[in-house]
Amino acid sequence: MTLAFLNLEINGDGNCRYQQILPITAAKNLGDIQLKGNHSVAKITTFKGYDSDSSERRPDEKVLPNIVTARDGVPVKYPNCEGLGVRIVHPTNPEAPAQNMGLIMFYIPPHVTFEPSSHHTEECYVILRGQGTMILAGDQVQVKAGMFVHLPPWCEHGIENTGDETLEVLICTSPPNP
Repeated sequence: MTLAFLNLEINGDGNCRYQQILPITAAKNLGDIQLKGNHSVAKITTFKGYDSDSSERRPDEKVLPNIVTARDGVPVKYPNCEGLGVRIVHPTNPEAPAQNMGLIMFYIPPHVTFEPSSHHTEECYVILRGQGTMILAGDQVQVKAGMFVHLPPWCEHGIENTGDETLEVLICTSPPNP
């Protein structure tokens, strides 16, 4: 089995900086990791599960998943941008009406900019295809496929497709945008 882990550089003040994604080969369990090359990775932690003391009561009836594709989504046009979003898992999509999150595919044509803005929701941009430049809190940051950008509430952000192919970004929002 081949997995990918981030190679992080930790500087003198304890902050981490992304360097690259490293392929690793896992043996029978995650404790037996063999790295390709001379690299180190962050310590692997154990998932502890969800709090069983939750006040949320489990429904008596079976809860069914919503399985959808981008074609099942609800298109959305953003102001002053030639890119197009598709609300896939979102309160506005009757095929996958999420309550507490939104998953939006954002397609940005070459050389198109989505101007910087900020809002009260938390987001994560997952760059799936292409490359671009993000404006993050006033700084320009190069992004490309395989990168995740976490945006805390009110973090100014915008993105420009600097490549020659459509930039595809999965935007995860919580709570979902209106």
